[in-house]
Amino acid sequence: MKIEQIYTGCLAQGAYYIESNGEVAIIDPLRETQQYVDKAQSENARIKYIFETHFHADFVSGHVDLAKKTGATIVYGPGAQTSYDIHSAKDNEIFQLGNISIKVLHTPGHTLESSTFLLIDEHGKDYAIFSGDTLFLGDVGRPDLAVKSDLTEEDLAGLLFDSLRNKIMPLADDVIVYPAHGAGSACGKNLSKETVGVLGEQKQNNYALRADMTREEFIKEVLDGITPPPQYFAKNAMMNKSGYADFESVLKKGNVALNPTEFENIANHEGALVLDVRTEIEFINGHIPNSIFIGIHGGFAPWVGALIVDLQQPILLITPEGKEQETVTRLSRVGYDNTLGYLKGGIESWNDAGKDIETIESISAVELANRNKASNIEILDVRKDGEYKSEHLEGDNVHHFALDYINDNMNSINKETPYYLHCAGGYRSVIATSILKARGFDVIDVAGGYAALKKTDLPRTDFVCPTTL
Repeated sequence: MKIEQIYTGCLAQGAYYIESNGEVAIIDPLRETQQYVDKAQSENARIKYIFETHFHADFVSGHVDLAKKTGATIVYGPGAQTSYDIHSAKDNEIFQLGNISIKVLHTPGHTLESSTFLLIDEHGKDYAIFSGDTLFLGDVGRPDLAVKSDLTEEDLAGLLFDSLRNKIMPLADDVIVYPAHGAGSACGKNLSKETVGVLGEQKQNNYALRADMTREEFIKEVLDGITPPPQYFAKNAMMNKSGYADFESVLKKGNVALNPTEFENIANHEGALVLDVRTEIEFINGHIPNSIFIGIHGGFAPWVGALIVDLQQPILLITPEGKEQETVTRLSRVGYDNTLGYLKGGIESWNDAGKDIETIESISAVELANRNKASNIEILDVRKDGEYKSEHLEGDNVHHFALDYINDNMNSINKETPYYLHCAGGYRSVIATSILKARGFDVIDVAGGYAALKKTDLPRTDFVCPTTL
């Protein structure tokens, strides 16, 4: 028996390759599926099953493509309905894979069809669970993402409580836990950085598995602090439910080199968004007018999903050399399949062609402090809500303007007013600055973010948790 976790850091997502006696199961595959086919062929094995723990919302799974390539059966939990052929498993149904078996444990709560897959080894022992978004290390899945469900968040949280108590917690403490996500995923709020654990540790340390926890306490704690899901979640879930274009055609369309004239003509004719994925420093020092920055070195795909509202938006790319295919691939993982090409030679070729280039004013934290003393400037803190509440600059001229909701809050600021933007370290503030600049706002980036601002004499507010008496 062989189990391999294939972890993708930018999505904080774990796919799994399981092999026994020449037969393979893939759990929650990524969009680019050739890697699984190649691996199975190298092991002289055949992919027999593709198990999906649920309709994923934070990425487009590769199950449809992989089934077409291999003839493998796609298996979902009870009640799953799709526009393509699947096997909708019964609760406790067992699938034979070589010398091992995989048992379906229906664990609704995160979504209605959510299931945990229990691997039973050659000796008949419960060996591991592939828990999807039902159970993470340190957390459980958010109960607000069910596709077209008539149930409330409270109803789904109650179902999740029952699933954990009745299906997961009775399993032995030495059962290995392989979750679908780790820290960085928006599918939970307290995920561990670890990506593999054992169930006994979760029973001891995971707040949601406390033995003395009532159903009402569980519902309250699981729902507490949940922020609205990113706008692309429901759209990705529907793609996973309804199907999508094959990855190879998406890559072929997007991985096309364009000279500056071709690039500009397509941008104008197709109304394409120019997406610059280089570093923030490179973008600040020179970029195509009205282009948007989301650096590929940061939380690229989730930020694209949060900020680019239309999955069908035509996109043209400015990438570091050699990162063109990777960028198209990572866009497709979250459903952005309409990439039309990239600028050959990058920004240098644009400049050599004599076309316009713009820059962003970026100042140090010390300079911001000096300007703040000289006049009452307007400061936008684009960090997440929890970061802002924990600590932030103080003053009537300081406003929380979370990047996550920038499209919703654009009307709350004035194009006649200069704004100074900062985040925690500098990545997100350049994203926000690029978006606002493209919309005609007067914006200045603060390099180094809040980490640098804390070293100045600017007044700050630090939140202190009240003592419980």
